[in-house]
Amino acid sequence: MFARVTMVVWNTNDTMEPIFILKGFPGLEYAHSWLSILFCFVFLAILVGNVTILSVIWIESSLHQPMYYFLSILALNDLGMSLSTLPTILSVLWLNTREIQASACFAQLFFIHTFTFLESSVLLAMAFDRFVAICRPLHYTTILTNSVIGKIGLACLLRSVGVVLPTPLLLRQYHYCHVNVLSHPFCLHQDVLKLSCSDARINSIYGLCIVIATLGVDSVFILLSYVLILNAVLSIASPEERLKALNTCVSHICVVLIFFVPVIGVSMAHRFGKHLSPIVHILMANIYLLLPPVLNPIVYSVRTKQIRLGILRKFGLER
Repeated sequence: MFARVTMVVWNTNDTMEPIFILKGFPGLEYAHSWLSILFCFVFLAILVGNVTILSVIWIESSLHQPMYYFLSILALNDLGMSLSTLPTILSVLWLNTREIQASACFAQLFFIHTFTFLESSVLLAMAFDRFVAICRPLHYTTILTNSVIGKIGLACLLRSVGVVLPTPLLLRQYHYCHVNVLSHPFCLHQDVLKLSCSDARINSIYGLCIVIATLGVDSVFILLSYVLILNAVLSIASPEERLKALNTCVSHICVVLIFFVPVIGVSMAHRFGKHLSPIVHILMANIYLLLPPVLNPIVYSVRTKQIRLGILRKFGLER
């Protein structure tokens, strides 16, 4: 049972702030304590994995290269994403605290979507890095200088914040006059938007436009980068050199798939899977938010020799 059924209206003349009800895992309420332990291990893995990547890149001077600078930004983004979802997930599973003030809800969805779009932007920047490294190797260090990398990182951040910022501001202007029960143990834009009893077409259209302009455009340019990379690699005469060139891209390709496949899956489920059980939607949303931060450090630790050796040296395990 929900802690309280809340029906409130928020407008310019009303000082009462709406309260939203977070949802746990329907049908698995008896296992919430055990699930909270599982999520604690997941967040611990995210923290250890990404902090390890950051510390190894910081310590190892040989890793002070554009590719690893972008990897550092990706690790910081993954930490931010996990910290954005951790408080409410554990409060629902561990403490059974389901109520969240509208301001806190809007702040959470702002950070979740900002980090989502930022990850897409960083993956595009990493694709550009691989393109320059393979297609313009002689100009790699002159094109991707520290100054350029800093500007790319700042541009990615500003774009992500800029496109997401209007959404909580618009949501705050709407009336919420139904039972404000969300579909997940965290706040997402579309989930909050569907609870509004105001005309929310502007926000809905804007949300669709920014998804197309960010995730859609980024995925197209990432694909285009690898088409150009593949074309350049096939022009290399030596099979060994071809394999070596492609191996430098494997980690990034894996990370791109880990990010975009769950995003597409969640979008398809929301649009065409209305008949699916609520537990399926909740699991897919959690996978979409938590799978990349868990797997990204593992992929780069296993697939990238320099990172792997750096980790072994850090823990004194190198032979």
